[in-house]
Amino acid sequence: MSRQEQKLKTRQNIIDAAFGLLDEQRSLSAISLREVSRAAGIAPTSFYRHFKDMDELGLTLVDEAGLALRQLMRQARRRIASGGGVIDTSVDTFMEFITANSNVFRLLLREHTGTSAAYRLAVLREIQHFIEELSDYIVESQGVEYQLANLQAEAMVRLVFSAGAEALEVDVALREGIGTRVKAQLRFVQLGARSYRPPITSGS
Repeated sequence: MSRQEQKLKTRQNIIDAAFGLLDEQRSLSAISLREVSRAAGIAPTSFYRHFKDMDELGLTLVDEAGLALRQLMRQARRRIASGGGVIDTSVDTFMEFITANSNVFRLLLREHTGTSAAYRLAVLREIQHFIEELSDYIVESQGVEYQLANLQAEAMVRLVFSAGAEALEVDVALREGIGTRVKAQLRFVQLGARSYRPPITSGS
């Protein structure tokens, strides 16, 4: 393994270690550099070869979580292309994701309303990217104008995130019930979007 490959591997180990330390009790601000270094199997001084400080690591974790969400959407699209229903497939894929990657999703939820302005802005940016990707998909699949697609996408993402937050803390049976409920709610949004007509303003 080359020196550059080893450096990239160590960096990824640090990221994975930090995600592994997050749980329902602990946020980014509660995790120390020393803990992350120990979990990654490196000396604390080695941490600084990869990240300036814990804040930079935190922003990287938010970026990684956002990327994971966008990859999730692409995975759902592939499933839909092979014959799955759009809403059922998307929700099932999302629930599978938070089951397998609970700390990744928990990070976005927690830091979305956390005490760090930098983290809040970073999470909002990642959620906005997710909404924009869904908006583009709605435009392609439903042929509506972007502004209306964006309104629909934002409503859908808020519903799914709220359901995901609830599903994180319950058992499998309750999680399935939450999934069924949010599928129905998303269909309400989809049906409403099809018949929605923007109000005509007095200036038009």
